[in-house]
Amino acid sequence: MSDITDLLERFRRGAELVAVSITGAAGSELDFAPAPGQWSIRQIVAHLSDAEIVGTMRLRQIIAEDNPKLEAFDQDAWTKNLDYTRRKPSQSLETFRRIRGENYELLKELPEAAFDRAGLHSERGRVTLRQFLQGYAEHAENHAAQLRTRRAEFKASKAGAK
Repeated sequence: MSDITDLLERFRRGAELVAVSITGAAGSELDFAPAPGQWSIRQIVAHLSDAEIVGTMRLRQIIAEDNPKLEAFDQDAWTKNLDYTRRKPSQSLETFRRIRGENYELLKELPEAAFDRAGLHSERGRVTLRQFLQGYAEHAENHAAQLRTRRAEFKASKAGAK
């Protein structure tokens, strides 16, 4: 079960990676987007929060139901219609951290066989709980890297404006 243990640890650490990535970000930095269609720090953190809410339902469906249907969600529609440009990053981060922690507590107690259970994703097809766990671990890691990049881009834009 060492690969599951490693994945669980990556999953657990995801919220902290995100938190560290935005520590000290404030003011116009939160809303900086280097190009049209690219998300700001505020939007990325709101997305992570909402994606974790969606993931909460999906992982519980896979654990509890036999071959559940897992519906995709339109992240761009969520960004627009849930007004990610106005969401408070501190609140989004807290929601993400809390829910990620609750999901971790649930997952860490499961027997290894549970990670072979699967659901049918409307776009990706069959997805096991192990694949789901890996995907959500990578999701936080990738967005933490994106947040660090966005901050560097903001600093570069400020340096170039001088």
